[in-house]
Amino acid sequence: MNGRGFFRALHVASRALNAQRDLVLPNRVLHQSNFACTAGRFRPPLVSTQHILQTWSGMSTAAERVSDKEIEGNASPTPASDFVGLPATKKDQKPRIVVLGSGWAACRLLKDLNTHIYDVVCISPRNHMVFTPLLASTCVGTLEFRSVAEPVRTIQPALARNPDSYYFLAKCTDIDTSNREVHCESVINEHTGNSGGDKFRVAYDKLVIATGAEATTFGIKGVHENAIFLRDVKNAMDIRSKLMLNLALCEIPGKTLEEKKRLLHCVVVGGGPTGVEFSGELSDFIIHDVHRKFSHMKDLIHVTLIEAADILSSFDVRLREYATNQLTKSGVDLVRGMVKHVDPEKLILSNGTEVPYGLLVWSTGVGPSKFMKKLEHFEKNKGGRVAIDNHLRVPHHEDVYAIGDCAGYMDSLNKPPLPALAQVAEREGRYMAITLNKLGKTGFGRAGSGTPTAVDEFVYKHLGSMASVGRHKALVDLRGSKEASGFSFTGFKSWLIWRSAYLTRSISWRSRLSVAFNWGTTFLFGRDISRF
Repeated sequence: MNGRGFFRALHVASRALNAQRDLVLPNRVLHQSNFACTAGRFRPPLVSTQHILQTWSGMSTAAERVSDKEIEGNASPTPASDFVGLPATKKDQKPRIVVLGSGWAACRLLKDLNTHIYDVVCISPRNHMVFTPLLASTCVGTLEFRSVAEPVRTIQPALARNPDSYYFLAKCTDIDTSNREVHCESVINEHTGNSGGDKFRVAYDKLVIATGAEATTFGIKGVHENAIFLRDVKNAMDIRSKLMLNLALCEIPGKTLEEKKRLLHCVVVGGGPTGVEFSGELSDFIIHDVHRKFSHMKDLIHVTLIEAADILSSFDVRLREYATNQLTKSGVDLVRGMVKHVDPEKLILSNGTEVPYGLLVWSTGVGPSKFMKKLEHFEKNKGGRVAIDNHLRVPHHEDVYAIGDCAGYMDSLNKPPLPALAQVAEREGRYMAITLNKLGKTGFGRAGSGTPTAVDEFVYKHLGSMASVGRHKALVDLRGSKEASGFSFTGFKSWLIWRSAYLTRSISWRSRLSVAFNWGTTFLFGRDISRF
């Protein structure tokens, strides 16, 4: 045995002898009375040289397996009881609900949960909720970014003040349903930045997955590298910054006319409500603000909306025709086609047409996120969403629920898919809060207590759709479905309904006052054209 092995064996043998003496000591006291008490001092039992040699021989092989780190640091292995994070709740604690996400579904759930019954833990890489229907208005300065965002600690004050309720700025990396734990990783770490943060675990009594979805690109190359999605405040900030930068660059001497036209060509891909509303906001910005504040560029900037089928396909035919006419009058070019490839300065359609652009906004719907695809032990439906039953429970996983865009009815129910809309997510969050509050009051809030069948099923009833098309015009469709009959409105009165509805549905009174103030200042002084 070399020198290093000798010291390793000596270290292990000494630890073994200490443990041996602790075990021998009671036997000597009880059976041999080998403790001598002299002048109030105890003499420990003697261990023979033969016993030391036997112990040394038995531990030599085990010593070779001890890690260098343990010897050099003189540290014992980490006890199994150590739990980095929040361990399972005890009987004297309230049951813990863990909510993954901070979107419409998660925040409505957080808002309505009874924190006298439960402790709440919210885990999300975003510490605020975004009022997405008004997000397009922030891209052109009609509204300020903070007017459409509300911190989760404000939505649910228990996250800020209750001793056992927390908000963690982190992302969930895995779900261990057998041990009722979620594995997490902080998104910001002063040493490693965004590449990977501190890892921890959180045990749950009830788990609600509300991580949302990701923008779908249909596998088209170049989209992620060159396009900007419109799903978050950060996206809106990027769009606004890029738009203001292109306007400024075109006024720099030396730019060719062709280059100026490319820089000032704003292309929107996707003819759904988000794409149409953003196109309308851009056209209003050009008509009312670019013409006055960038007069050199007023004849060069224009907007193109590309859609593979009809725009606003979920609306009535009459409303679609009205939207098409209004967008055309506002100067928006409508192009029907499918994008085949995206380059840094142009995109190529399936028919070979090249469309140069300076700003590209991608809004073609949503699909399953990478996190959802990673959860292979969860059942998925045909759309790739986490499968849920009529009570929004995840099958085969007790105490686990899923709501929002990440979840969809299991295929065996033969029910129509839930649309990826804010009103669906909000209604699911409200239902989930009512259900969990009822379970907590009746003694079913603890892990493993089950869900009684007396809880009502979730039923979604569509309340209608709205979309702004610019020029103080909007569409309001109050039909329950695409095939159903009902009321629909267009024009200025619809625009008033659209603004009133979104103002009253804003997250808080602070947001409502802020939005109303922004609308007032924009009407009086025009949009803010600052670039940050």
